[in-house]
Amino acid sequence: MSTTRTAVAAALLVLETGLAAFGVVLHYGLTAEYGDITDSAYQGLADGFSSGVSGLALAIVAVVGVVAVAASPRLGTRVTAPAIPVLMVLGMYAVTPAALEAKLETQYDAVPQCVSSEDQGPGPGTRAMHESQDAFDSIEHVGQFGGGGGSGVGGCDRRFTLMETVDVLEHYRGALDDAGWQVVEDDDRHLRAQRDGMAFEVVLCDDGGVVWAGPVSVGRGARCDASDGVGIPVG
Repeated sequence: MSTTRTAVAAALLVLETGLAAFGVVLHYGLTAEYGDITDSAYQGLADGFSSGVSGLALAIVAVVGVVAVAASPRLGTRVTAPAIPVLMVLGMYAVTPAALEAKLETQYDAVPQCVSSEDQGPGPGTRAMHESQDAFDSIEHVGQFGGGGGSGVGGCDRRFTLMETVDVLEHYRGALDDAGWQVVEDDDRHLRAQRDGMAFEVVLCDDGGVVWAGPVSVGRGARCDASDGVGIPVG
């Protein structure tokens, strides 16, 4: 009977270890897909647990560990089984920075992107997107740009996230001047510039900001509220 219990406990420890390793891999994958790139390692770990998935994985590993301890009175099992969930959490913490870096590299750009390989056909919309992209490419940007935003005949807008404290408007004042743009509107949260029939705007938002480029006929292109969007001239 003692031999059987020892064998069962050993099998449970193997299962517990495998589940813990899977939990670490799962946490990495979810963080690389849905994590906040501005998070620290601790914040990224906390976000993983607040989502419920990482916490559920840890609970399953802990339950298996408790069963393993109950199955065998050996000291080695009683030490190893509780240590595995602790090592699992430490592993999650260790892989969080790499996961956030992977998200930054795969889902964000240093320059806002309006044109994809699919946007190569004829028509005013495609031409407008290329003009907006040319405007963006002429300016040195700040922050990291995700794929969210709208593109169309009314211009292109892209949201950016700040990785460090930066005076965004001061940066763009200098960058626009260097690129030959003329600033025509400038306040404490919004800036607009024009050049060769195109306009550029940047607006500060709670989580970073939004840049927009499009025809000068569009009255206000950059908005923090994504529901306002762009693509059709207004005002």
